[in-house]
Formats: sequence, C-alpha cells, structure tokens
Amino acid sequence: MDRSSETRESIREINLSYIMLAQRMLREDKAIGMFRLGLSSQLADLLAGLSLAQIVKLASSDQLLCFFRFNDHSMLSALTQTTKHAEVSPTHAAILLAGQPAEQFA
Repeated sequence: MDRSSETRESIREINLSYIMLAQRMLREDKAIGMFRLGLSSQLADLLAGLSLAQIVKLASSDQLLCFFRFNDHSMLSALTQTTKHAEVSPTHAAILLAGQPAEQFA
C-alpha cells in the first residue's frame, strides 16, 4: 500500500470513528454532546439521524470530517501548560470552548 492509500485509509478510519462517537454522544445527552462537539442543534440532529449506509459513505470521503477546535494559539498554550492544579484543566477547556460559536450549515 502506498502512502497516499495509507493516508486515505487513515482518514476513513478517523471519519468513521468520529461519526460513531458523535452519534453516541448525541444520543446519550444531546446538549452535552452538542457542546463537546461544537455543533448546532440542526447539525446534531442530522448527524444523530444518519443511517449506517450514510455513515459509511460519509466516512469514505478523502477529507477529514472533524476539525481541530483549538485554533487560537493562546488558548492552546494555556491548555497545554503544566499547572499545579491539573484537575481544573478540563474545566478551563470547557470555559474556553463555551465562548466559541457552534458550527452551522454554510
């Protein structure tokens, strides 16, 4: 298998895992799932309602479906710093992410 094929296969696996995780999170608790995934209600409903055939088709895209939410250098730096109070790091991340808008359909 060449590097290009390996990359496409890796993307497919990541996409499949991401969609399945997103569906599970949204089905367990829609509000928390939406917050953790950074999704609007409309997009959350669409993702949660995908059939298995739709999931497989979507996962087979050669584009990553998930994105790196920490696009702000200061935010990422603050979250990766070693702190004396590591137990507050998840709370700090939640506060920082709460200020970001949910993804919408373009």
